[in-house]
Amino acid sequence: MGIQLYQYQLFLLVLVLVNLFTHTGCARMMNHQSSPIFSRSSFPSGFIFGATSSAYQYEGAAKEGGRSPSIWDTFTHEHPDKIADHSNGDVAIDFYHRYKEDVSLIKDMGMDAYRLSISWPRLLPYGNLSGGVNKVGIQYYNNLINELQSNGIQPFVSMFHFDVPQALEDNYGGFLNPHIIEDFQDFAELCFKEFGDRVKHWITLNEPAVFILGYSQPTCPPGRCSKSVGDCSAGNSATEPYLVAHHLLLAHAAAVKLYRDKYQTSQKGKIGITLNSHWTVPFTDNNSDVDAAQRSLDFVYGWFISPLTFGYYPKSMSTTLKNRLPKFSNNQVQMVKGSYDFLGLNYYTAYYVTNDDLCKDVNSTYNTDSCSKQLQERNGIPIGPSTGSPWLRVYPQGICELLQYTKREYNNPEIYITENGVSELNNSTLTLEEALKDEWRIDSYKHHLQFVNKAIDNGVNVKGFFVWSLLDNFEWSFGYTVRFGIYYVDYKDGLKRYPKHSATWFKKFLQNTQKIKF
Repeated sequence: MGIQLYQYQLFLLVLVLVNLFTHTGCARMMNHQSSPIFSRSSFPSGFIFGATSSAYQYEGAAKEGGRSPSIWDTFTHEHPDKIADHSNGDVAIDFYHRYKEDVSLIKDMGMDAYRLSISWPRLLPYGNLSGGVNKVGIQYYNNLINELQSNGIQPFVSMFHFDVPQALEDNYGGFLNPHIIEDFQDFAELCFKEFGDRVKHWITLNEPAVFILGYSQPTCPPGRCSKSVGDCSAGNSATEPYLVAHHLLLAHAAAVKLYRDKYQTSQKGKIGITLNSHWTVPFTDNNSDVDAAQRSLDFVYGWFISPLTFGYYPKSMSTTLKNRLPKFSNNQVQMVKGSYDFLGLNYYTAYYVTNDDLCKDVNSTYNTDSCSKQLQERNGIPIGPSTGSPWLRVYPQGICELLQYTKREYNNPEIYITENGVSELNNSTLTLEEALKDEWRIDSYKHHLQFVNKAIDNGVNVKGFFVWSLLDNFEWSFGYTVRFGIYYVDYKDGLKRYPKHSATWFKKFLQNTQKIKF
């Protein structure tokens, strides 16, 4: 990644000093020592530490065990030029065949939980119950969940992580069509029936604000957008993202209602949703930039958490979009409002945000509707150290700011940080020994965890923290060109797994039992 540890630490120290006088509650001096004092015992009793994965990025076995294609299978095969290294998830990192080996890695580190996603087309090859249930797929996830439980690891299960069955996309347009709400509810009920006796934390959707990018730009499936935006064969970037988001929310709410009505009492589990958000820092103190920073947050985070909490979309969205923003019926408001027992939150980065005065002069699309510009530098100074991903600058303070914002604005829900991580470029010139040295990743996790700890001290109801990712894997449009894992996967030698220094650090962190508060 080109960043030495001492440079990284100095950079973060400067950022904390700069922000110390402009933020309250989160900004503070950080402990840069490798002290054993800061450990899992610094967190409240029962706080959960885990690692995260997703089916398409991990499993492989794309044509095995009765699985049918998802929209990601189709997209990577029909548009390999849209993937950085022209790769796909046909094999991925072969978790389908190696899950026992990988579960042993989780256990060895001392993690409490593992977040996985269930491949919708592996259970329902035609996307719905009328097409039949794939018993081989059911057995695979039963085996995986049982393996986790037998090793003392709690399964956190996401039911949708971007992999819409291609059959539903072909039949009626997937999430563009309200028919998907019933089909998703049926898929969710199948999961509750088959796995709910052991799964006590259900996540309906992962990052709906990321999924909708497939309807606003050509780089994600189904690759729909307006002609003014990019090379798409069909689509409307001014309306389709909002329609898809609306159906996602209704599908989520329908699944939650079903679980609460039929399964929660007997299975004694909880159900939630995972949202993603960056943090925003106004570029200046001018009201226009402060308002733009809020709009930037609303058009990613408020878009979903506001209706889930209050039953309506953020005012900045309804004012800007008018008739382009779908409306909930009275019955739908009641179903969506309060439809989560816990909130999963994925945080990676932050931006300086300034008002975009020219947005009114361009074609209205989701990409420009917030009338805000997200910047990674201010006066030549980056908001944080660079990583292997162009969109990701490391800004640990943002996780505390986002948590406190959620407490303040959205009724202090129960929260799990369901993803946090940092990437490096896949550098084939490194020796294995060199590739395992990721002290900057350790430093990033340490600082993010310290800021989560600070948020808890400030009254935020955070219950757990999950690493993205346990293993290097297929990173969507970046393919295998970047690595997020705390375990190295050798793509050139049989997908062998090796612990990076960060995995060793986590093991020590999780096994330390000193009862000293950081």
